[in-house]
Amino acid sequence: MGRPIHTFEVVRTEQIAPHMVRVVFGGTGFDTFTPSEFTDSYVKIAIIPHGVDVAALPQPLTLDSFGGLEPTQQPVVRTYTVRKADPAAREIAIDFVVHGEHGVAGPWAASVQPGDPAYLMGPSGAYAPDPAADWHLLAGDEAALPAISVAVEALPDDAVGKVFIEVAGPEDEVSITAPPGVDVKWVYRGGRADLVPEEQAGDFAPLIAAVKETNWLPGQVQVFIHGEAQAVMHNLRPYIRNERGVDAKWASISGYWRRGRTEETFRQWKRELAEAEASQ
Repeated sequence: MGRPIHTFEVVRTEQIAPHMVRVVFGGTGFDTFTPSEFTDSYVKIAIIPHGVDVAALPQPLTLDSFGGLEPTQQPVVRTYTVRKADPAAREIAIDFVVHGEHGVAGPWAASVQPGDPAYLMGPSGAYAPDPAADWHLLAGDEAALPAISVAVEALPDDAVGKVFIEVAGPEDEVSITAPPGVDVKWVYRGGRADLVPEEQAGDFAPLIAAVKETNWLPGQVQVFIHGEAQAVMHNLRPYIRNERGVDAKWASISGYWRRGRTEETFRQWKRELAEAEASQ
């Protein structure tokens, strides 16, 4: 049997930035959903085409329940970080980057209405700020913004750290509550991450220079860097792991997405990359 699908319903939506919508899910989902202790907690959202009678499918609901349906009736699965889980209110908030009709999950999040059903799998996660670290380095783009925000807000009041978040421009900044010793810097690329010219993305993403040019603080660092795969995996990960010598146990670094690829082809790319690294 596949992973269980938790059935929520949309409670409300909020436009928190020009290109970001927060969707709050509630309903009976918490009957089966248990929040994660990790600050990078994520879920997989199953976006089910209109017209599919979910109640008529084999229960309990999993992706296997859709096995007998036509390809056009199969759910599309996308991965998103949980911005906030509130067991007392029995609500989950997830932030979606929305660029018009581009993609699958963004347009879905922009169009859902209170009372609409939502289907989530998970949660999963692996990272949370370690109080044993002397300082924290967090960096990423819009895709990593929710996880970075949760981590920063979970830091103790005396924490020391540096945060770099790459967005299109000032209008895409969102409020983050950080301890006094944690410096949050916004890095502007000048346009959508998937559409800016090559000289502003990938190997040339401004996030790379921002991280590499910052002063390195003394003591043990804990690193969390996620975002576009070319910038993160081929530029910032070698810098952190090799040039700065940060051990793997102190570094959570991976790509959340890759320019020019859907999530399905990105997962295939990640598998091929892992296989290539394992064979070296």
